[in-house]
This record gives sequence, C-alpha cells and structure tokens, in this order.
Amino acid sequence: MIENKKKPNPIDIHVGSRVRLRRTMLGMSQEKLGEALGITFQQIQKYEKGTNRVGASRLQNISTILNVPVSFFFEDAPGDPSGNQPGMAEANSSNYVVDFLSSSEGLQLNRAFIKIPDPKVRRKLVDLVKSLASEPDVN
Repeated sequence: MIENKKKPNPIDIHVGSRVRLRRTMLGMSQEKLGEALGITFQQIQKYEKGTNRVGASRLQNISTILNVPVSFFFEDAPGDPSGNQPGMAEANSSNYVVDFLSSSEGLQLNRAFIKIPDPKVRRKLVDLVKSLASEPDVN
C-alpha cells in the first residue's frame, strides 16, 4: 500500500510553531486569533502544526495581530544560513527561549514580566534572578 499523504514542509512547521509560541506568549487563544483573522480556530491549528501553509498576506496579518515583525516567524528556521554565521551564537541559541516559554513557569513569568511598566524595576528583577541563579544551593 502506497502512502499518499504529503508530509508538511519543515519551514511550514517552523513558521506554525513560531505562530503558536507568540500567540501563547501573549495569552491569546486560537479562537481569538482566528476571529481577528476572520478564520476558524481549526485553521489556526492547521497553521500551527504546519499542515496548512500560511500565505504571505495572512502571515503579514498575523504578524500585525501578534505585534512582531514577519521575520520573527523565520528565526532559527531549518536551513537558515544566518544561524551559522560567526558572532551569531546568541541568536542561534534561542532554542532555550522556546523551551523556557514552553514551560508553564516560563510562560507565567513572561506574562507577569511584560506587565511591569517601569524599565528600572524590570532591570532590578533581572538582576535579582541572576543573583539567585548564581547562588550555590545550600541545603
């Protein structure tokens, strides 16, 4: 028996995962994003899984709604030559950001952090977390 199902393109999967990442970072549901785009949440699910390809104009609309540049959806894409350039180690290591924001704690921390209006307070909070992370465990 020949399998006729076409596998999603790795770029489509990546773009969809970035849509999901940004949507969840903002605490937005698939339904809400679908409403803003005039499509069903099932269509959003298909985009996020890479099952359906996101067209250029739709991706532009998604970037506006999610308040990120279109390039956000292509960062660290498979076969992206910019990720292999010397001096780009910081950008190439953004998988830890995806892992962090995929965790419940990371998502909660991110949502709370972006609600802090004062940049000085945010900076102090970053300093506090850094100092806590560098302290050896004392049990």
